[in-house]
Amino acid sequence: MYENRITGLLYIAPFLLGLVMFTLFPFVSSLLLSFTDYQLQDPVSAAHAIGLENYRQMVGDRTFRHALGVTLLYVFATVPLKLAFALFIAFVLNFKLRAIGLFRTAYYIPSILGGSVAIAVLWRYVFAGDGLINQALGAAGISAVNWLGDPAYALTTIVLLRLWQFGSAMVVFLAGLQTIPTDLYEAATVDGAGKARIFFTITLPLLTPVIFFNFVMQIVQAFQEFNGPYIITGGGPLKSTYLLPLMIYDEAFKYFNVGYASALSWTLFLIVALFTALAFGSQRYWVFYGGERGERT
Repeated sequence: MYENRITGLLYIAPFLLGLVMFTLFPFVSSLLLSFTDYQLQDPVSAAHAIGLENYRQMVGDRTFRHALGVTLLYVFATVPLKLAFALFIAFVLNFKLRAIGLFRTAYYIPSILGGSVAIAVLWRYVFAGDGLINQALGAAGISAVNWLGDPAYALTTIVLLRLWQFGSAMVVFLAGLQTIPTDLYEAATVDGAGKARIFFTITLPLLTPVIFFNFVMQIVQAFQEFNGPYIITGGGPLKSTYLLPLMIYDEAFKYFNVGYASALSWTLFLIVALFTALAFGSQRYWVFYGGERGERT
């Protein structure tokens, strides 16, 4: 028995070592550094404790308030649109069609590639002044749009990149749709219910646990968005795509203010935790777990 435990610990040792070194240690270190004025350009010098000064500075920082506003706008735009689009595609792909497996694979591929640096670079060229989008608009007789240089459109390109990565949410929705008993649909059809009524009275309520899961996951991911705005627009123009992760990166590796960057990171963590807690608190009003709302049976 003792030998089995040792063997088991040896098997999970690489995971535990990686968890401690690359997750727990940075997590605790960033919390401690958020109360210091540690400067990265002078790593030899000790970090001086300054209490809550970094957090007080954040309150009066106009750049932080602007980045927070842009981040919230980005989250509120991408999460509902991505969930709605992923649910629509999953609903279509749930039908028994010829070569449906091929279509499901094709729609999932963007989620595998979408977060990569190469795709972000490709996206920048697609929305460039002479990119494919403006070429298509020109062929239709529409004037070219300065997608990346106009603050009114720059954030739209980042949102569209996020929507293009709908495959993971789609797969979860598809799995949820396939768990709904078909006899419910048959009974509703016999009773004369139309497709729209069946969707809103059977499919959608029974799918709410899956919607809730995707909702929480997409909120967490949207608040952490970095590659898209950093590579495509660099946070511009006029900081119209300057999300909080970009500000954290700039403070840490451009201005070398690790203490302030750590405070920003923990503020972002608390914001994500707040939205997640609100989501869990709201499930009692709209999520059905086979019984009462918000209650698992």
